[in-house]
Order: sequence, then C-alpha cells, then structure tokens
Amino acid sequence: MLSLNLGGKTALIAGSTQGIGFASAQAIASLGANCVLIARNEAALKQAVSKLDAGQGQRHSYLVADFSQPRQVSDVVSAFVKDHPVHILVNNSGGPAAGPIADAEPEQFINAFQQHLICNHILARLVIPGMKAAGFGRIVNVISTSVKIPLKGLGVSNTIRGAVASWAKTMANELAPFGITVNNVLPGATATGRLEAIINNKVSKTGASLDEVEHEMLEEIPAKRFGLPEEIAAMIAFLASPAAGYVNGTSIPVDGGRTGSI
Repeated sequence: MLSLNLGGKTALIAGSTQGIGFASAQAIASLGANCVLIARNEAALKQAVSKLDAGQGQRHSYLVADFSQPRQVSDVVSAFVKDHPVHILVNNSGGPAAGPIADAEPEQFINAFQQHLICNHILARLVIPGMKAAGFGRIVNVISTSVKIPLKGLGVSNTIRGAVASWAKTMANELAPFGITVNNVLPGATATGRLEAIINNKVSKTGASLDEVEHEMLEEIPAKRFGLPEEIAAMIAFLASPAAGYVNGTSIPVDGGRTGSI
C-alpha cells in the first residue's frame, strides 16, 4: 500500500521562504507533517509559515539562521532539537554565483563549501540521533543536475554540488541500517530567482537578449519548458514519505529530460 502520510512527523526545511524550499514545505505540510522552516529573514519566515496547511492539526514554526555562518546554524538548531526530534531534513540553499571556474577566487570555493556541505553536515549530525531513536529518518538534499554532467558557466557550483553528492552517498550507506534514508534531488532549470539570476548573467556576459537566452536554454530541455518549484517539491515530499523507504543513496534529476545521462 502506498503510504504518503507524514502525520506526527516533524520536518526541518532549509531555505524555505521561497522557491523550491517553500514549495517543499507546502508539499510536506500537505502530507500532515509539522514543518519547521529555517532561513535568515524572519519576516519572510513568518509569512511563509502562515501559508502552510494546518488542516490536520499540524503545528508549524520557524528558526532564524544565516547559512553563511555555520556556527549560528549549529547553535540555533542544537537548541531546537534538544526538545523537538526531527524526522525529515531538507537541505536546501541557494547556489554559488555563476562564472567560469578559472576566474573563481579560492574564497568562493571556501564560502560555498561552508554554506552547502558544512551546513548540511551540521544539520544532519544534529537530527540523526532523533531519527535513530524514532527508527525513521529522511534526509533530502536539493542540489543540481551538475552532479551528473557539469553545467557551463557554473564552475564553483559544479565543484561544490559534486562534493555534496558524494557526502550524501556515504551518509546513506552508513545510516540505512537505522531506517534513515539519504537522497539527492537534482532540479533542472526551474522558475525561481536562481534561474532568473543565471539568465540575467548570460545576458550581461553575451549581449544576447533575454528572449534569446531563454530560447537557447529551452532548446536543451526535451519538455520545452522550465520546471515549476511545485514539481521539484513533489519528488522531495515523496522521498520524505514512508513510501520511499527503500529509495536510498540516489541522485534523482527532475529536469524535463535535460540531463544527457542515464
């Protein structure tokens, strides 16, 4: 029987005031989970929490932390999990700025590594004990199709996303005996602020028009359209559910068929 019910579970969702993160919170809340949103903008967090489905008696809340400051993330979440076990963790953070890898300063790699892999690791370590105690855990990392095939003009992102994917696979192997799964969702070109920034960067770098850049990108996608945040969120919510208990250590593209690998 297909079980998607997350009643009684608590989900910690990063970068959840907009885009894929917020859509994920909406999807997970709709399955009955209590959602804890974490981001740096408290006003945006309050607004996002107010929009989540609470029709099944869910109690949603938020935590304020800046992922450019790993120590702050650790302190805030450490205090929370002392009294609130987390069953589902969605690691999601905005990608590094676009640009050729040869032009990247070393500090860009260090900053991206801390914001993505280190913060992911901090959050995972903090919630794993509660997951083990419950005999149920889901860690879903929102990364990029670049872990399958590097994307042009995203040198720092390609590098860091690949590190996160390897970290996740290793973690998946270690945690599987405890009923905890670790998977990666790889969004393709999705209609978010991140995509808008990438398109605008290409416009400024190439001198092409906005329409020309969008057309070129769409030609690479068999579906001939950009994805919606809700479509990425649907996969994340499924992986968070009991139905996905035997899906572990995978990296799943949700990209309209763009990624050129099996």
